[in-house]
Amino acid sequence: MHKNKDGIYIYNQDAYKGIKKACEIASKTLDMIGQYVEPGVTTEELDKKCHEFMLSHNSVPATLGYRGYPKSCCISLNHVVCHGIPSGKKLKNGDILNIDVTCILDGWYGDTSRMFIVGEIGVKSKRLIEITYDALELAIKSVKPGNTFGDLGATIQKFVEKNKMSVVRDFCGHGIGSEFHQAPNVLHYGNYNSGPKLESGMCFTIEPMVNIGRPETKILSDNWTAVTRDKSLSAQFEHTVFVKADGCEVLTHSYNNTFFPNGAKLRHNSV
Repeated sequence: MHKNKDGIYIYNQDAYKGIKKACEIASKTLDMIGQYVEPGVTTEELDKKCHEFMLSHNSVPATLGYRGYPKSCCISLNHVVCHGIPSGKKLKNGDILNIDVTCILDGWYGDTSRMFIVGEIGVKSKRLIEITYDALELAIKSVKPGNTFGDLGATIQKFVEKNKMSVVRDFCGHGIGSEFHQAPNVLHYGNYNSGPKLESGMCFTIEPMVNIGRPETKILSDNWTAVTRDKSLSAQFEHTVFVKADGCEVLTHSYNNTFFPNGAKLRHNSV
């Protein structure tokens, strides 16, 4: 592997295989945890199950101890945008939550997050989850050599704003592979034909955070938890993708077809 002129790693086939294995464990962690998301369960209990699953698959949770972060995954509930710290808070009917896991396996990193729902959720929550999911899917379709990172951000922003929602600007996706966070920053807003060009061998996350209300966020006193300033609901989906000659491969697909939550009669039909 080597860095290109923009300082972005171009990974070889051996690296691709290593990253893919780490991503598989991350995805299977989220496949596993879905059955435990129900009213009365605490986010700390969910974190413990994710932690144990990752360790049982010979991987290490990347977030645990990262810059002082105290848990093995991030669980962001309702108006929490990202980096929610698992706690004794119990889930209740109508909650929506994002669970974000990153696994380290043999020195390679795999990162993914998806939305989960608790019981029956409201129409606005369903719509938010659908739009966020579709924004990610649309961006992935634009991942191919010759397109730019600006194309990805512009695609997400245009679609989300067309649907009267907002894209969070304070957080972004990132390069990943031999480290947790690498160049480039993958913005979820921007202009077409801007930013570095995509090349075969790049690996990065796309992880749009979408709010029903305004895009502004604030960090709580724990120095991690990011919430919407207007307390509107927020949703996020995240995939790790690997650029190939003819497009890209999503390395963090679900192995039991649960990447999109299917427990509350959600319909994927907003594109």
